[in-house]
Amino acid sequence: MKRFPLAVLTTALALAPLLGQAQAFPEKSITFVVPFAAGTATDQIARALGNSITAETKQPVIIDNKAGASGFIASQNVAKAPADGYTVLITTNTTHAANEHLFKKLPYDPVKDFAPIAALGKGGQIMVVNPSFPAKTVAEFVALAKKEPGKYSFGSGSSSSRMAGELLQQMADIKLLHVPYKSNTLAVTDLLGGQIHMMITDTATGLPQVKGGKLRALGMSSASRSPLAPDVPTIAEAGVKGYEMGYWFAAYAPAKTPPAVVKRLNELLVKAAKSESAKTAFYEPTGTEVFTTSPEELAKFQAGESQKWGRIVKAAGIEAE
Repeated sequence: MKRFPLAVLTTALALAPLLGQAQAFPEKSITFVVPFAAGTATDQIARALGNSITAETKQPVIIDNKAGASGFIASQNVAKAPADGYTVLITTNTTHAANEHLFKKLPYDPVKDFAPIAALGKGGQIMVVNPSFPAKTVAEFVALAKKEPGKYSFGSGSSSSRMAGELLQQMADIKLLHVPYKSNTLAVTDLLGGQIHMMITDTATGLPQVKGGKLRALGMSSASRSPLAPDVPTIAEAGVKGYEMGYWFAAYAPAKTPPAVVKRLNELLVKAAKSESAKTAFYEPTGTEVFTTSPEELAKFQAGESQKWGRIVKAAGIEAE
């Protein structure tokens, strides 16, 4: 009879319950915590993926919107949740790449407090103004802003949206007044009402307003035009050469979540992101690219993105709050 070292047997016995737990996962509802309000792109992708996972596992996926404080509230909530895989943060580069450079103190650690699960998608943003605003192009907007520095405002409800506006100021050599919001949907509401002059928001939030005739699109923040709005030029081709700013979505569990459970969540989320239902419900309508990774690839990607966002913040001359 072949003998195994005691240490190997002990490890195998210790891992057996975890492996069994992962194979049975999920045995109850999963909560997707979203750092932004209902209706935002992050909320939409969470719901699309949740519906697909429910169809796959027959277990409910609850969407818990904890908007505000640049994602602090949601991130803290998940960081302190039980590390059992039943509480997942569906978030963006705001909480896990940008915030550490925009704030002196974070109530969470974007690396140590989380177990990376998977990247979920990436895309560009759209620069929009109220139809009553005199500028009809990016070049006209820049000209107005240069003529009266500090007169015109831009709103943002996420770090991606804010940094897009900050980068525009830097590259176009203009000065705008930044107005922060808890979410991009709230900023859009004020843009519709004329309380702010411009914002650069995710296409899922801004494009429906453009197609409905309630907002005017001036440009796309991506390197190429969106297939959903082929007549809208990129900001780079419309007057600010070299401009490009995007965003990404990803999922994280609390730190110390068992690797086998993280692996199972990765399988479920990657399959959901590539499903026909998610494609129809979210990816195609919003022009978001399906972008998935392993947990290890997400950790590496996040590290690189954090460095990139740090460089952008420094170049824009933004002082950490």
